[in-house]
This record gives sequence, structure tokens and C-alpha cells, in this order.
Amino acid sequence: MNVVKCENVSKVFYQASETIYALREVSLSIDSSEFVCLSGPSGSGKSTLLNMIGSLDKPTEGNIWLAGHKLNNLNKSEISNLRLNEIGFVFQAYNLIPVLSARENVEFVMHLQGINTLERTKRAMNILSQVGLAGLENRRPAELSGGQQQRVAVARAIVSRPKLVLADEPTANLDSVTAQSLVALMRHMNEQEGITFIFSTHDPVVMSSAKRIIKLKDGEIVSA
Repeated sequence: MNVVKCENVSKVFYQASETIYALREVSLSIDSSEFVCLSGPSGSGKSTLLNMIGSLDKPTEGNIWLAGHKLNNLNKSEISNLRLNEIGFVFQAYNLIPVLSARENVEFVMHLQGINTLERTKRAMNILSQVGLAGLENRRPAELSGGQQQRVAVARAIVSRPKLVLADEPTANLDSVTAQSLVALMRHMNEQEGITFIFSTHDPVVMSSAKRIIKLKDGEIVSA
């Protein structure tokens, strides 16, 4: 079963009289429980494609299906609900809420989903322990290192057990040992919970764990 399907997806930016293709007629499908890496040099379109799949941006041309839903046919409310309940995001910039503790950041999506306080706290504390942050759950983002903030972001993305996790360079700010442990945790969630993962990455640690690598260059898929 396809979790993601892209059909002739293009993204065009216009600068003065110049037309720039960030993506050019990309077609691909990703099945449930895959563990996929998007690889390629900077500017190849990896992050743009992740944003299209996560409905954070719209394609200029083409169609995208996510969990059986054609994104072009959904209104803003339906897209918001789809993102909330079906997708976990890991951003390069972490996107943690500064006034919330690590635990509260991890709980935030579950709070929006209506999960009760006891269950939220139990899941948050468990996942923070798994990512190596036991004892730091009450610290706010400013009191954590960049690598620790990234681990909070990964914990937040996977704790609600979404169908799909989209991760843009999730190990970019981590040392190799922490990166390996996080990738191992995500592989475990992939295998045990059936969560589909799509990474944008240059990291050989992530790519070596991938079940499939999709290579992009100049906005086009060169191998899948």
C-alpha cells in the first residue's frame, strides 16, 4: 500500500526573468513501512520534495497522494488534520517551542490529538529516555545543546506513532555515536510500529541504514 505517491511533481520559482525548477516532473511511490533516504547534493531538491510530501508547500504542477488522500483536493482544515494525525516532522531548525520543557515539547502533538495527560506523560518520559535525555525532561530548549534539541525533535516526531515521519537532515547536529543510536531507534520504530520514514540526508550513517535510497540531482530523480 502506498503511503506516498507523487505524479509528475514540479516546483518552480521565478526570479526576475529567470525560471528556476527546484523539482522537475518527479514521480515516485513509497509503500507503508519503508525506510527511505532522499540523497543528493545541496540544491538537488531533497528538502523541497519533503515539504511537498508533508503538505508544507504546494507543487506548481503535478499531484501528490498521502495516506490515500489527494492533497490537491483537501482544504486547509483537512490538510492540518492530516498533518496532525498522520505525519511526524523533524526539521533542521528543530522548531521546538522555547517556553516549553523538553517533556512538554514532546507532549505537544499528543495534547493536540486529545490524548489524556497520564498517557501523554508516560509516552513522553519513555521516549525521552530512549533518546538519551532521561533527567533533562524539565529543561527548556535554551538549556539544551543543539544535539539535545534535535533528540527532543526526533522524540516529538515519533512519540504519537504517526504513519509517516519526514526528517530533514535529522543527524546534522549530532556526534556519530548519538546519530547511530537515534537511527537505530527509528529503525526499531519502523520495524515494530510500521512507521514509514523518509529522510533527506547526506549522512552515511543514515544512508547505510536505509532500505532504499532515492537520488536526486538538479530537481530530478536519477535513481530510485
